Amino acid sequence: MKRILALLLALVMVFALCACGSGTTETNPPASEPGTEPTTEPTEAPEAYTGLDWEVIDAMEYDEQSDTIYDAALGDFYDTYMAGRDEVDDIGLRYALFAQAEAKLMEAAVMVPTTTRGGQYAMSHCATRTIPTVLWGSDASRYHQAIVANELIKSEDQDAMRAKWAELAGHDGKEYEEFVKQYLADHGYTINTTYAIGYSSDPVTWDVLATSRSADSEAIINTFDGLVEYDVLNKMQPALAESWEVSDDGTVYTFHIRKGVQWVDYQGREIGAEVKADDWVAGLQHMCDTMGGLEYLLEGIVVNYSEYINGDITDFSQVGVKAVDDYTLQYTLTGPCPYFETMLTYSIFAPMCRTYYESQGGVFGQDAYKAATTGDSSSYTYGTDPSHIAYCGPYLVTNNTANTVIRFEANPTYWNKDNINIQLLTWTFNDGTDPTRIYEECKAGKVVGCSFSTNTLPLARQEKPEGEDATYYDLYSYVSATEATSFMGFYNLNRQAFSNMADATVGVSTQTEEDAARTRSAMNNVHFRLAISMGFDRASYNAAGVGEELKLNSLRNTYTPGNFVTLPNEATIEINGESKTYPAGTFYGEIMQDQIDADGVKIKVWDPDLLSSDGFDGWYSPENAQEELAKAVAELSQIGVDISADHPIYLDLPYPGSVQQYADRANAWKQSVEASLGGAVIINLVDVIDYDGWNGCGYDTENGSQANYDMYDDSGWGPDYGDPQTYLDTFLPQYSGYMAKCIGVY
Repeated sequence: MKRILALLLALVMVFALCACGSGTTETNPPASEPGTEPTTEPTEAPEAYTGLDWEVIDAMEYDEQSDTIYDAALGDFYDTYMAGRDEVDDIGLRYALFAQAEAKLMEAAVMVPTTTRGGQYAMSHCATRTIPTVLWGSDASRYHQAIVANELIKSEDQDAMRAKWAELAGHDGKEYEEFVKQYLADHGYTINTTYAIGYSSDPVTWDVLATSRSADSEAIINTFDGLVEYDVLNKMQPALAESWEVSDDGTVYTFHIRKGVQWVDYQGREIGAEVKADDWVAGLQHMCDTMGGLEYLLEGIVVNYSEYINGDITDFSQVGVKAVDDYTLQYTLTGPCPYFETMLTYSIFAPMCRTYYESQGGVFGQDAYKAATTGDSSSYTYGTDPSHIAYCGPYLVTNNTANTVIRFEANPTYWNKDNINIQLLTWTFNDGTDPTRIYEECKAGKVVGCSFSTNTLPLARQEKPEGEDATYYDLYSYVSATEATSFMGFYNLNRQAFSNMADATVGVSTQTEEDAARTRSAMNNVHFRLAISMGFDRASYNAAGVGEELKLNSLRNTYTPGNFVTLPNEATIEINGESKTYPAGTFYGEIMQDQIDADGVKIKVWDPDLLSSDGFDGWYSPENAQEELAKAVAELSQIGVDISADHPIYLDLPYPGSVQQYADRANAWKQSVEASLGGAVIINLVDVIDYDGWNGCGYDTENGSQANYDMYDDSGWGPDYGDPQTYLDTFLPQYSGYMAKCIGVY
């Protein structure tokens, strides 16, 4: 799935997650020594190194270039991954093969893991765990069940509620909600029915089925309900589907739609259409027609879905989704899909009112949609703003002023209106240039919560609320749990752009043609990529945003979190020719580490004591970086690329200089790599001024040819369903993998 996440959005909005949707870490995890000793000696570099033939590659079309570069860098990952993806009957074996594939992805070093969200000191008005914390889908962006106090909630009270949440695991979420309300009342808190947060990027469309941007979907998700929804105890509950059943062979899912739910406009006026099974048929076809970045999630899963996407069939009635009658919806799969139900809470399964869509100029069919939305498309208005969508969810958007505010008011016709806790959502724009703004607004109750940054933590440790002897930090702080979003530093293997696509005056590189050619050759050497990854002091980089005390907490060492899944059953795999059996309950990360160790790559991605791939730096080692650099220098010299402190490789790293913490992070990256590699690599910091310039370098690009950087850290991925495939699919070739563009291909 294509839910790409901007790092800037994560850092500006992280307080909302840590405030309501996280646990606490009682103590900082212990630091671990970088690297791990391999179980076998590293494989010797080949005597002859030819690299890629750039004369031949430059004569190719871009897609053929991408194929060649991808195969060289990620061929081992792809082969191993496909073996796992084809395994749907033995889930333990599937996960074990995926772990091996991800080991190959990490060893390829086309990117280096950086951070995740959470792991920071925070304070909040929102009671912990009153927003779903399930690691996939969109429900963590649904706020209607949040319970917010007018007063900041003390750390001890957050801890008490969190303990109750753990105790109630497996129960109905309403039980926890009632406990929280009573607990707050008993401890002198009063309830606020407004949930206020900051945001940093306006939606560019309000058509949730035509976008892959988190900034879009995180807003729109509050305007509609799906078939099912996770409650605050992360238990799947009926929503617009009252019930469902699965055929014995696991290929037919039948949902029974709730009767009497009305579609309304942005003012809450009924539009004369009831929510019916056909709305999911219309929605799925519309998503396929728009090709907005989510469409291939269901390729190969739903019958004839891929054929419709590829244009092999044009009659959508042949696709395996149909309205059996007004209130019976049926999906027919090509075969059993072990994670299908976990996909249902993602926006790909949003309903869309067919008649309303058509009233806004909407049409069905890929060619018809393209014709309606290109050229003179004045008659097509669907999704252009919040007044041109139909609503069936808990909120109506009553104000949408660019770079200012988005206001969501409770939908008076909502089918479940008596069971929502928040009547008003207010999102206030915050561009991050004032590093203390969120902290001050949280103290004043203008936003629900905030994380403490290097700028605000000293203030929290000094300032005392009126009438209190203790500081804000002492009274209210806790450490938020990390979550499943993984941010990465990406390496461009086939750089084509040396200024931004939208504005050629932004992000202009100072590299000469010779510099660029040498950089491209170096970037396509795995030892060079490993050298810059191992020379990167990620803890210092992270400290620029979260401070020295917590710099390890939110460090991530993998793409898929190592504890994302465990084997549900015993699995036996081959690791470099030796058979190894893993018992049920084995963590994904443990298998990944075993493969990496067997391959002799000196990185640590799993800590068996922490049972996590977070909380330590398993990559940074100047010694290992120098070792890898020596291999790269020896190999690249054979193709005429000499690297030394006198003749360094130049790498462009864009950053928004107007935001201090990003400037500090970029400088930390530069300083550590240059020091680790003895000046043989020079990182050019390219100041693109602001978020728009930064996004324009990579986050907003449509394909790898537009990526304007050698290194880039404004992007990451959050899971869309409960299977490692949700991460690994993003690095498939030939435009099937959304994140492949981040390394300059496809």
